[in-house]
Amino acid sequence: MLFIIAAFLGALGQFFYKSGAEKTDSTLASYIINTRLLAGVVCYVAVMVLFVAAFKRGGALTVLYSIYASTFIFAAIIAWFAYGTPIRAPHFAGFALLMAGMYLLGR
Repeated sequence: MLFIIAAFLGALGQFFYKSGAEKTDSTLASYIINTRLLAGVVCYVAVMVLFVAAFKRGGALTVLYSIYASTFIFAAIIAWFAYGTPIRAPHFAGFALLMAGMYLLGR
C-alpha cells in the first residue's frame, strides 16, 4: 500500500514540476520561490520516505519497483484532469500491459 501512495505522489510531483516549469523565467528566483516546484520536491521527499518505510517492512525490490510503475498510470490520469490530455485506447492497452507486468514481477 505504501508504494501505491508513493506512485501517486510521484505522479503528483511530476505534475507540480510541469506546472511549476510553466511559471519560471530565466531568473534563479523564479525557480527558488516557485511554490509548485517546491510542492514537487515535497512530493518526491515523501516518495523517498515511503520507499524507506516499505523496504524497512521487508518489501522486495523487484516487487516494490514493479508496483511503482503505476506512476505512469497516475500521471496520465492527473494529466487528463489537469490539462484535458486525452486517454485513448492505446493508453489503456499500455496500462493493461503495465498492470500485467506488475503482477508477473510481483509473483
